[in-house]
Amino acid sequence: MNSFTDLRFFALLMKEGSLAAAAQQMGITPPAVSRRLAQLEHRLGVRLLHRTTRRISLTPEGETYLLDGARILSDLEALERTVAGARSSPRGLIKLAATLGFGRVHIAPALSGFARAYPEVEVQLHLTDRPVNLVEQGLDAAVRFGELPDSRLTARRLLANQRVLCASPAYLAGAGEPAQPADLLAHQCIVIRESDETYGTWHLLQGERQETVKVRGMLSTNDGGAATTWALDGHGVLMRSEWDVAPYLASGQLRRVLSGWALPAADVTLVYPTKSDLSAKTRALAEFLRDWFAQGIPMRTEIFPDR
Repeated sequence: MNSFTDLRFFALLMKEGSLAAAAQQMGITPPAVSRRLAQLEHRLGVRLLHRTTRRISLTPEGETYLLDGARILSDLEALERTVAGARSSPRGLIKLAATLGFGRVHIAPALSGFARAYPEVEVQLHLTDRPVNLVEQGLDAAVRFGELPDSRLTARRLLANQRVLCASPAYLAGAGEPAQPADLLAHQCIVIRESDETYGTWHLLQGERQETVKVRGMLSTNDGGAATTWALDGHGVLMRSEWDVAPYLASGQLRRVLSGWALPAADVTLVYPTKSDLSAKTRALAEFLRDWFAQGIPMRTEIFPDR
């Protein structure tokens, strides 16, 4: 086996997520995959994976081998396309992760259109409310909100996203309306637990001034739709994306709170491992999603199940 086939073998192993799945994909037995992995580690003189009976995870050396190896393979594929004079055509499997609600309401319909535009690309969509590790989970890309958490990732903005604080008129009539961020400490606040955000910590901006408030309340959830239902029922103050609550603000079912203060933007981005030459399928997906969301988010009357 040469270095390039070893790189391809290791990339396939991490994409499949287990020795058994990789063996099935390669048409060989799991012991054969295990032996090949052992031979690769012996040749390199380092351990690439932590292995248990249930899962595999990358060692630091394994993560370097996978990330830099992906770049080398991508460069090789680009070289071969150049030499052969072939046009790059999006094809093959792409694995994409997104948050539960936004993925279900917005990404799934977009991928339906993508599948029609690129019939040679197989798409697997993974919806989760937990943080994802693109490398360890063998993902090609992920849709996320807010700042980029890892310098080894590249982000392409799909949609600007401004969040607001709001509550029902009934709640504000009973609890009073906060005048300053610190007033939120005396209020019931509905908190959405999701991804890698610090739970219940809200940051508010007014010019050069910034206030950070650790809010609390009797109700919290990992589903934005449930949180919006509670806000409409008068259970407290909610932080939500402006497009999600626009119909309720327009109808008067919800009212803006602390409108003189801004919240940090949580733009919707597509993130993927940094590479000098992005694969044709990932590039096609990024451009398709950018154009899809350039048409805007539809304002729906039902409760949105995410930010």
